[in-house]
Amino acid sequence: MQSCVLFLGPEIGEKQDAVAEIRRALRGNGAPPEETSFYAGETSAVAMTAVMRNGALFAEKRLFLIKNAENLKKKNEIDALAAYMIAPQKDTVLVVLSDETALAKPLENAVPPNAKRIFWEMFEDRKREWVFGFFKREGFSITEDGVDAILEMVENNTEALRRECAHLCQFFDKGKQIEAESVEKWLSRSRAESAFTLFSRLAVGDLTKSLETMRALLMAKEAPPSILAGLAWCFQKLRDYLFLLIEERTRGVPMDAELKKLGLASTRARKDYENASRRYQVWQADACVSLTAEYDMLVRSMGAGLENLLMDRYVYKLWNAGR
Repeated sequence: MQSCVLFLGPEIGEKQDAVAEIRRALRGNGAPPEETSFYAGETSAVAMTAVMRNGALFAEKRLFLIKNAENLKKKNEIDALAAYMIAPQKDTVLVVLSDETALAKPLENAVPPNAKRIFWEMFEDRKREWVFGFFKREGFSITEDGVDAILEMVENNTEALRRECAHLCQFFDKGKQIEAESVEKWLSRSRAESAFTLFSRLAVGDLTKSLETMRALLMAKEAPPSILAGLAWCFQKLRDYLFLLIEERTRGVPMDAELKKLGLASTRARKDYENASRRYQVWQADACVSLTAEYDMLVRSMGAGLENLLMDRYVYKLWNAGR
């Protein structure tokens, strides 16, 4: 087993599974490892390495996780962590985690190529297969439309899919076939706040609720880049939806089949985009996509201390773009 590994990329669920495999391997037939998590930007790399260099008090093996590693920007911090990674402590495994696909070169160069893994988002066919497989293992069946509804309402990673599919299973008897209407009913009641619920509130122009949703996401330790990625997806879909509306009005192109191709088959999803189309035109949706890219760079460069202020300003500008 490698003493230091880099787990990068946007697919959160598969990264968590890979960390769980390391955790199981360290445990073997004995006691679990002593585990410590750090968040880059909140704890300095110098402090992290000092803790990792200290010996374990109660456990034979230790597991360290450094999350949001893309926030390591300063040369002295990067150099301190890279120096540890080149010569790590014995009986210790360090996992460096980021939603980005690349880190500072000294960090990447400190580990061999086979110690770096990039976890990409699943393609559409893999996501569908994953959802079907989940319900089959749990003793349920689900319709094609039911899968469409889940994929529209849940963020694009297996961690979110696993959580929401598990919630759904609590509402049905074994052997029950799950349909789109039931998915929309129960997920809308039980799911936590997400970039998609934030988009729903922006779509109706509710600034107060939009700001409350953003703050709830940040308090739940949702990473701003992940929130921004979800909203970028929503506004890109909105742009495509608006073009469809134009085609329908000018050429009489039927919407239903095209909406399914866009991944907007469910009643709830259509309602969100119908609401948003009353507030935003194509050029405004484009502006929101550009604004999201701008704030993605800002939150990555300015550090955790300004995240709340930046994300509040971002929500206000999205809301104001649709006035």
